[in-house]
Amino acid sequence: MDILSETIAAIRTGNPASGLFIRHAPWGRRYPVVPGAGFHVVLRGSCWLVPPGGEPLALGVGDVLFMPRGADHDLVDSLDSPVTETALPGEPRELPGPGVRAELLCGAYELGRARSHPLLDELPEFIHLPARPGRHPALRGAVDLLAAEIAEPRQGSDAAVPALLETMLLFILRAWFDEQADAHPTGWAGAFADPAVAAALRAVHENPARPWTVPDLSDIAGVSRATLARRFTATIGEPPLAYVTRWRLLTAARLLRDTDAPLHTIARKVGYTSEFAFAKAFKREYGQAPGHYRRTPTQTPLVAV
Repeated sequence: MDILSETIAAIRTGNPASGLFIRHAPWGRRYPVVPGAGFHVVLRGSCWLVPPGGEPLALGVGDVLFMPRGADHDLVDSLDSPVTETALPGEPRELPGPGVRAELLCGAYELGRARSHPLLDELPEFIHLPARPGRHPALRGAVDLLAAEIAEPRQGSDAAVPALLETMLLFILRAWFDEQADAHPTGWAGAFADPAVAAALRAVHENPARPWTVPDLSDIAGVSRATLARRFTATIGEPPLAYVTRWRLLTAARLLRDTDAPLHTIARKVGYTSEFAFAKAFKREYGQAPGHYRRTPTQTPLVAV
């Protein structure tokens, strides 16, 4: 599995949610903070994003707005319109009104915030992907498919919609990193664009149990140890072996949640020679023992409205 897919799989929890939102001007809607990520896609009409303490942003047909940390925000049809409702589960999809019709496709994802990853942590609070001819055709195709399945559910929609939502998340992130790479890539966009760093990351993700050293990784990357350490730290934000530890424990956290494997088996899978050493490292990172982490309830399911 590639780096982006593996990273998203490691931090995703629960099931995604989605819905169509239809209002007629004037309208204003508040979206509180959610424990995950979310998106809006304007299918018809236009609206404004009003972030707390930030400049309003105009959104038009085809624009995608992504909130990687579920930041609170308002959507309004016009900057003169008051906010009169708050997004809550069970609301009607459409409310009648005298003005211009707006249709938005909305989605939400549960993310394991206890096991965050720098790939998402470094993203801005709001990512705006404006509709431009010829840009990100895969993302546009996924939007069209998802909107059609939600608007007119058919046999198989219960399976198709979650799969399309997962695809949407990957395509949104791919589009963002592609746009960053068109400029002067830094951070994870820079890591994906740097063949040496990308090769080292792939090696760690493919085999977290290997007792990695910087010389091992530099051999795979095809550069000197000093060069790899410098470029890895500059893009990823931490030295290679610190990231190895992060990825091992992130993988372990996912295995604890998603499998019934014994602790000693998980410890070996992520490169620890003893259950004690694994438990000590895990508690240092997550603040609780592996067994307690496994028994702790996950977040409440999200609802997109």
